[in-house]
Amino acid sequence: MAGILDSVNQRTQLVGQNRLELLLFKLQGNQRFGINVFKVREVLQCPPLTSMPRLNPFVRGVAHIRGQTISVIDLSMATGGRKIDDVTKRFIIIAEYNRSVQGFLVGSVERIININWDSILPPPKGTGRASYLTAVTEIDNELVEILDVEKILNEITPLGTDVSASVTEGLDISSVKDKIIYIADDSSVARKQVIKALTSLGLKIEAAKNGAEALRGLLALAEETGDVTDKVGVLVSDIEMPEMDGYTLTAEIKNNPKLKNLHVILHTSLSGVFNQAMVKKVGADDFIAKFHPDELANSVKKWLGLET
Repeated sequence: MAGILDSVNQRTQLVGQNRLELLLFKLQGNQRFGINVFKVREVLQCPPLTSMPRLNPFVRGVAHIRGQTISVIDLSMATGGRKIDDVTKRFIIIAEYNRSVQGFLVGSVERIININWDSILPPPKGTGRASYLTAVTEIDNELVEILDVEKILNEITPLGTDVSASVTEGLDISSVKDKIIYIADDSSVARKQVIKALTSLGLKIEAAKNGAEALRGLLALAEETGDVTDKVGVLVSDIEMPEMDGYTLTAEIKNNPKLKNLHVILHTSLSGVFNQAMVKKVGADDFIAKFHPDELANSVKKWLGLET
């Protein structure tokens, strides 16, 4: 299984090309799922799990891996499915989301595939797991489902969204009161978190569900004035999004005369030191790891010129 992540060191080559690598896996049955390789630290056969009191029902136990204690979440149970059986024959995907490391218990792990983000589409309405999906794609004539891991984690350990009073104390927004904070994020949970946190700044907020939708919205606003910054103060964008990722969105903005002056904050659950190189490559102004409301609000204040 160690060989399945041999290409991890080459991931930064995908930046700005609207491409990603998906690690394909199954829970139970034949349905395939995908997780962005950027978020994966390693894949292991499931080690012995230790039960602990008052664990969330979806957490099958904790594993001790390389000196670290990691909670192992049954992804099948967490998305409304049956409990994964015989864990000794199953695998865990060690992944880093929102500044913490988790283990996801899965039935089997297949391979890594390289795909265009424009081949990844919003989930169809009316599907049974729709509330836990952020996107779908087709591989080998089969539907692959991409889970909204942020929603799953938030249901297990809800994140606070309140901004500290010290962040907004004495804030004077008169110089930007007519500006919009624009948000792009495919996760409904993440959008709500960001909107709630930034509402405390007192500015109007508009949100898009992916990079392509955000780009269309920004271009429409720019058409009215010639420079989008006449209407938009700052863009807060996720990185992983169907149709167009945040890196490509940023590159499109910085290469367009009507958009290039817009400050872009990449706000993502993706972690790792390689992100700084990626941010520089596409020209983003800032990078904030999800989710700390004070850090996000302070970054938005900085690029709006509202630092106190």
